Amino acid sequence: MTQLSSLSCNSQGEVSALSRKDAEQYLQQLDTDWQFNDTDQTISFDFKFKNYYETIAFVNAIAWVSHQQDHHPDLEVGYNHCLIRYSTHSVSGLSIKDFICAAHIEQLTCLSD
Repeated sequence: MTQLSSLSCNSQGEVSALSRKDAEQYLQQLDTDWQFNDTDQTISFDFKFKNYYETIAFVNAIAWVSHQQDHHPDLEVGYNHCLIRYSTHSVSGLSIKDFICAAHIEQLTCLSD
């Protein structure tokens, strides 16, 4: 299976909703803190930070990745955390684009370690 972070949403063309089995296989390529919600057909991760400044810097980085990939998550932002939730609205579920973007977001967090 191709490494998700090496893929681009822009090169995927039209996508379809993933089966539960396919979604679970892609989820295995991500950090174990990503949560799969079968009912809502989303994946999510609540990233934690030391302070508001770090949180907002991360949100801005997410905005840049989202713009580059032309695929945008739902975000909930607090003082020291950012909850990211991905789904593909056009397919009413999860697509490979959600997992590609999640993998790119994980690369951002490696930069701050």
